[in-house]
Amino acid sequence: MTTDQQPLGSSFSHTSTAEDVMAGLDLSGVTAVVTGGYSGLGLETTRSLAAAGARVIVPARRPGTARTALGDLPGCEVVPMDLADLDSVRAAAALISACVDRIDLLMAVAGVMATPERRVGPGWESQLATNHFGHFTLTCELYPLLAAANGARVVVNSSAGHALTDIRRHDPHFRTGYDKWLAYGQSKTANALFAVHLDALGRGDGVRSFALHPGKIITGLQREMTLREQIDRGWVDAYGNVIGAGFKTPSQGAATGLWAATSPLLRGRGGLYLEDCDIARIAAPSEPMDDGGVREHAIDPEAAAHLWTLSTTATNSSPAGPVGTPSPADV
Repeated sequence: MTTDQQPLGSSFSHTSTAEDVMAGLDLSGVTAVVTGGYSGLGLETTRSLAAAGARVIVPARRPGTARTALGDLPGCEVVPMDLADLDSVRAAAALISACVDRIDLLMAVAGVMATPERRVGPGWESQLATNHFGHFTLTCELYPLLAAANGARVVVNSSAGHALTDIRRHDPHFRTGYDKWLAYGQSKTANALFAVHLDALGRGDGVRSFALHPGKIITGLQREMTLREQIDRGWVDAYGNVIGAGFKTPSQGAATGLWAATSPLLRGRGGLYLEDCDIARIAAPSEPMDDGGVREHAIDPEAAAHLWTLSTTATNSSPAGPVGTPSPADV
């Protein structure tokens, strides 16, 4: 296990905002891709990067909605993409590749949470497919552009939900019974492990990768949950107002991802799990999920390599692009 997985003592904290992290930064000449960059944390991320001068490309399942949300924000472009449809992901990557010669930042912010049981592609569980396979394929397709940047960073939004479960090798697609929270947790563990192995493969090309927990934030991510579920969990009151302890604003929630993308403290580092604008500590399995930290199963290099192999087989993708012939291979 890496000894680098311990806090650095950055100048930021749980309450730091996107504005705090980005203060004084000039990203002129930087090209960023932000999935989900038109709502919630993604929109905060896009706004912050664009305000610092970056060119931001936003792949969007609802391109019309994305263009409306982004308005006349300078330097922003929208391309259609549905993370649950790998043909759509590859088409989006082709559009991006046709208009840029490098990508400095790839921010994987989009995601779904606690959805009803759905099957996509060749029968994949939809949260694993959307949150992990879609981003895995997009990154593989765009890898030559990341390598061309000679210092790119890939930042993947995971969650404290990774503490719910390791990768369920025996039944990753819940063929024997569906649990929406375990499915979410597995997809967030997959996000973290993806960053670990991508960093191991990419560091020779200057591509460094990080996963992170943005914190507890009420955004559109909860759209599949009923108000009653959110009340019962102590998140909101009967009117939908946030009442839970420790919740962040969207700007605070976007801060760690922006710190991961820009902090000089992370130069020469990668494959790490971050929270509250710092490297997270390793948490014991018995600790409450909301107490922070990362579980060892989500940063284990062997588990990351295993998931990478399974993901390559399932999606027919690799950092050099699609290989072999299309196959409905299941992980």
